[in-house]
Formats: sequence, C-alpha cells, structure tokens
Amino acid sequence: MNKKINIELDYPLGEKRKEWLKTPTGKTLDDITLENVLDENIKAQDIRISSETLNLQGEVAETAGQPTIKRNFQRASELVKISDERILEIYNALRPNRSSKEELLAIADELENKYGAVVNANFVREAADIYEKRGKLRKD
Repeated sequence: MNKKINIELDYPLGEKRKEWLKTPTGKTLDDITLENVLDENIKAQDIRISSETLNLQGEVAETAGQPTIKRNFQRASELVKISDERILEIYNALRPNRSSKEELLAIADELENKYGAVVNANFVREAADIYEKRGKLRKD
C-alpha cells in the first residue's frame, strides 16, 4: 500500500483516514467496539495491527522527515506475519553468544524465504557479521 500521505490532511490516521485502517482479519476501527467485544464478535486476532497499517505509519514518519522511524515500521510490518513464539525464538537467538553464524544466517534465510521479511533478514545478516567481528557468536 503506497499512499501519498499529507500530514495536514491525513494525520492522525485513526481520526482522518479511518477507512485506510483495517486489522489483519479485515475489521475496521468502527467494528472494534465494547459492544462487539462483549458480544464476542471481536476476538484477539481481530485487534492486532496489520502490516498495511504499520506501512502507513511508516509513510507518515517519512513525510514528517523521520526515515529511520519508517524503517522501524517496515521491520514491524514484516514481523506481524510471524508467530509470537517464533519471534521470541529469533529474539533469543540474536542475544550475544547464543547462536553460531550459520544459525543466524539460517534464520535470515527463513525470514526472507518463508515470510518475505527481507528487511529483517538483512538485519539478522548484519548482526551475524557484527557478532563475528566482535567475538559475540556462540563458541561450541
């Protein structure tokens, strides 16, 4: 979703462009009400943020002159496709001295090939190289 964001007209998105925002299950902000929650019409998966919404927030950040924040939103938009359990496993694998370079590169390949998470895959590859230079890879 590449929408041209105009800060004055479009931000905050939740107030000015609600129609652009949907959850991964297709719910809109108007669907998420206390009544719908109490009636069990809204489940936990209905209130997760979508990849598209995160990318829109990235566009807002870029328009506001914050390209680094946009990149953070890009990484987050890729991660919503991955289970919480796997994200925690990857997080633990990225801790210093927890993984070999080969294990980190395998994670990067998984991120890119299984989930299409290219930005995150490159981040893990970069971490593997830095850990190697700094002696932070697991020593078997």
